[in-house]
Amino acid sequence: MADTHQQKILVVDDQEDFARGIKRLIEGAFPENEVHMAFNGEQALAALKSQQVNLMISDLQMPGMNGLELLKTALTQSDSLSVVMLTAHGTVETAVEALKAGAYDFVTKPIEQENLFRVISKGMERSRLLEENRLLRAQIEQHKDRLLGQSPVMQQLKQSIGAVARTDYNVLIMGESGTGKELVAGMVRDLSSRADKPYVTVNCTAIPDNLLESELFGHVKGAFSGADHDREGLFARADGGTILLDEIGDIPLETQAKLLRVLQEGEIRPVGSDRSKNIDVRVLASTNQDLPLRVAEKSFREDLYHRLNVLPLNLPSLKNRPGDIPLLARYFAQKSCIELGLPEKELDPTVVGHLSGQKWTGNVRELQNTMRKLAVFSTGESITMLAVNMAEGKMTQEMGEKTAASLPFKEAKQQLVDSFSRSYISDILTRSGGNVSEAARMSGLSRVAVQKMLGRFNLKTSFFKGN
Repeated sequence: MADTHQQKILVVDDQEDFARGIKRLIEGAFPENEVHMAFNGEQALAALKSQQVNLMISDLQMPGMNGLELLKTALTQSDSLSVVMLTAHGTVETAVEALKAGAYDFVTKPIEQENLFRVISKGMERSRLLEENRLLRAQIEQHKDRLLGQSPVMQQLKQSIGAVARTDYNVLIMGESGTGKELVAGMVRDLSSRADKPYVTVNCTAIPDNLLESELFGHVKGAFSGADHDREGLFARADGGTILLDEIGDIPLETQAKLLRVLQEGEIRPVGSDRSKNIDVRVLASTNQDLPLRVAEKSFREDLYHRLNVLPLNLPSLKNRPGDIPLLARYFAQKSCIELGLPEKELDPTVVGHLSGQKWTGNVRELQNTMRKLAVFSTGESITMLAVNMAEGKMTQEMGEKTAASLPFKEAKQQLVDSFSRSYISDILTRSGGNVSEAARMSGLSRVAVQKMLGRFNLKTSFFKGN
């Protein structure tokens, strides 16, 4: 009857001998748990304040602060506390009142051990679940900036992530390119019980078909030409933890069949080996493809689809949550300024309106890259339509006239020159991947001149690498 998850139990009764008797009974039935006592309401509240109590068993009728008053105050101090009330037969109506006030259950005196133990066991399980939910909410709050959006569809997605993270079932994450599938997979893992265990991500499209099986399951020496030693696969590397199969819809049918066996049997067999190895891996899979359509076309196994699609997460496209665009734009603008070593820039309302009206076929990833460009092309304290026009290559006569109309000639000319220079050097560095020597060669400028322009516009070469 012992509970393997250690919890703290508080027995509250003004009859000290009775309280000690209940304490001994509980310790005998639940030896893994700590049992404490209090002999009045004030002592009980002090105990609740000084330590994390999971279950409180309190007499209903006590001098001074009675059990009902203690219950109401105790529940304001902890949102994961389960309270069981002890009551005599003649006060059952008061016990029902306690249930309405938030008590989990009540036990009548004289105590029947079997009934007491049953209520305690269920009360501790309830407390454990409440505590898990509290921690999960805290974790989601901690990671909320990783998945930005306040629209109803995003709120629902965040709740779904929290729900599936608590399980060990396979998860299939579906969404268009750029919607954040890998980000969501990371959140599921970070909020799971395997957060401190290995996490392996596999880009299925980046591995040639003829090498995918070996990459996933490993191989033994001599399995094929070039296999001069045993090699551990990615599933073995993820043993005990989580593996993400990114773009699962692109793997060949032959590998699909072997992956199905892993999911069914919980074991892998390296290429060229006649022995299997048991593994414990939670599988997350993501795809931007219509897998039911692929199943209908016989290019994806139906049994594998159902094995993967135990818990589906559908990520909305940006066009289906336009209300989140201003929040995302401001976040990515701030992040880009930090990457560039620039002061934070405000977004002009006209820019927000312009961004909100775009189609964003590349979803959040496209918006993020756009905000990087705007941060680069912006010369003032805020990001204006001038930066938008520069980023979109619209250096029009109208733009020049607006600038000239608001500034003295020399300042207007210098601003346009600066905007052109910043745009030009940023484009060159983007094409050269941040390589200054290559940028100098492409532009016809000296390496020193390129470096001076970098310093003048506070640009870092690292910003252009891999973007």
